[in-house]
Amino acid sequence: MKAAIWAEAVKLAGSTVGRVGSIAIVIGISVLSGSMLLAVHSDDPQLLAKLGPVASGDWTGFLLGAAQITGAGGLGGFAVVLAWMFGREFGDGTITGLFALPVQRSTIALAKLVVYGTWTVAMSVLLGLALMLVGTIAGLGGVSEDNWATLARQVALGVMSAAITLPVALAATLSRSVLGGVSVAIGLVVVAQVSVIAGLGGWMPLAAPALWAVSNGTEVSPIQLLLVLPFGGASALATSLAWQRIQLDS
Repeated sequence: MKAAIWAEAVKLAGSTVGRVGSIAIVIGISVLSGSMLLAVHSDDPQLLAKLGPVASGDWTGFLLGAAQITGAGGLGGFAVVLAWMFGREFGDGTITGLFALPVQRSTIALAKLVVYGTWTVAMSVLLGLALMLVGTIAGLGGVSEDNWATLARQVALGVMSAAITLPVALAATLSRSVLGGVSVAIGLVVVAQVSVIAGLGGWMPLAAPALWAVSNGTEVSPIQLLLVLPFGGASALATSLAWQRIQLDS
């Protein structure tokens, strides 16, 4: 297992997709959030109305705006990397070589998931630090206890966003392509948005993390938030089983 994890970590670290994904999540979201802060100084009332909580120009508004961006952008960024991790083996033809290794294919799948999970936690923490840097440079002042709690929710949002993208791994495996996984990722974003509009956000694992973060934890109960665990766990288990049953002639 350790060797498989190391191999997958090296693949991700040396890939263009991994590097671009990391930059997009950490720097991209930070820059977008900082741009919204700059727009606060606009005299256009319509623009200020569109900014929502960010229009307050303080840490609370800034972090809530970052959570909104992370809810959609983070999910998409994590999903693309996950789709590549599982789909590339088929696209590059390296899946045939995996059959010759003295390691169960389900173990390889689990190693990919461990590396993915570790990477997403790292990206979520780095994003939180980057947002703190942007806010400090923007002159938002000291950080209150409530702001620290909001920042903690931001980091947790990143981790949970990664967890709810796990069906992408299964999709990339079953479709045997990166594109299949990306297509499902787009579907996950759409379902999350529609469920919020339909009033099911709290009970829909795809939408609950973002709704929890942007509402400062008031609109999603702990039980609703915990549904992310079985959702992600079932997806991970299904992916592992799918890898165990892969046949080259199928």
